[in-house]
Amino acid sequence: MSLGCCLICSARGIVPVKRTMEPEEEPWTMAPVKTSAASSDLQEFSSFFERIVQDLTAEEWGHPEIGDAVSRLREVLEYNAPGGKCNQGMTVLASVRELLPPAQQDVETIERALVVGWCVELLQMAMLIADDIMDNSTTRRGHPCWYKKEGIGLDAINDAFLLESCIYRLLRKHCRGQSYYLNLLELFLETSYQAGLGQSLDAITAQPGKVDLARYTETRYKSIAEYKTPPCLFYLPVATAMFMAGKDQEEDHRNAKTILLEMGEFFQIQNDYLDCYGDPSVTGKIGTDIQENKCGWLVVEALKRMTPEQRRRLEENYGRDDAVKVQRVKQLYEDLDLSTVYRQYEEESYQRLQILISQHANGLSKETFLGLARKIYKRQK
Repeated sequence: MSLGCCLICSARGIVPVKRTMEPEEEPWTMAPVKTSAASSDLQEFSSFFERIVQDLTAEEWGHPEIGDAVSRLREVLEYNAPGGKCNQGMTVLASVRELLPPAQQDVETIERALVVGWCVELLQMAMLIADDIMDNSTTRRGHPCWYKKEGIGLDAINDAFLLESCIYRLLRKHCRGQSYYLNLLELFLETSYQAGLGQSLDAITAQPGKVDLARYTETRYKSIAEYKTPPCLFYLPVATAMFMAGKDQEEDHRNAKTILLEMGEFFQIQNDYLDCYGDPSVTGKIGTDIQENKCGWLVVEALKRMTPEQRRRLEENYGRDDAVKVQRVKQLYEDLDLSTVYRQYEEESYQRLQILISQHANGLSKETFLGLARKIYKRQK
């Protein structure tokens, strides 16, 4: 399912850590432009992680009744935060700086942007923990999924709930007195709801042991892609920054959504392609979409092109956790030359994004959207 790293947020949020494998699910993972400003922002964002951990655990640390649970929360945070490039959270910080004039970028404003950026990261973290359980995944960000860690198991479900609840504690503490506080609350709640719908559509369509190729339509796939990925990974970080910068007009947000939903579909299709064709040593995750019976872009495109005999072979082999049958499906994809189909789609989609940005970024920061598009274009992880 959908939904790397050189510098990451370390367990203490200060020292950069290097990992050898990186997650395909993390958005915008092409190497960032190596500017001193980008490096400074990353260091600033990474270093703020310990502040987040302290805010969420310090008050109840050692409490005789809930101290053990708070200790567990710290462990969840420090295990699951490292490994990603923090690009979603970084987008909040960068967008606030793009949208606000320098005179309004005081210390308190930037600190709140850092907090909200980490709230975005926490939501994604919670969803990935749940997503890994649903997909029976084994690795995430180059190390065992949280639920696969010894002693964790399905208790990770509650950990995912707990991480999401932390978002609202942080927002209350740092943003409650701001004019945009209610907008942020509603935005995070709506994003969680939409992403949940997308996950539900995905799970319903890909029921284990029930391969029904008639379900794998382009319409169903677009619905899954629209709800599962774009709200959380693309619209949320930009929209939070817009609200913080006082841009709360519905027209501005409609324009941003028009661009970012297209970008999210582009990203989801890339994820599906990399699940099959990506190098696990680069993506940090072993693809399982074929075994898990997923309604992915590759199988939808294959069904458009295959002969009745190829369809029969696909039906016999798709959705089976068997290495031989998985390889047969991959060979079908090769026979249909889906790699070429994907490369053509990627070029066309990137051009569409340029047009959408030129048409709908009025009053917003075009550079924010162009930067996101450039980062996902031709990504390999």
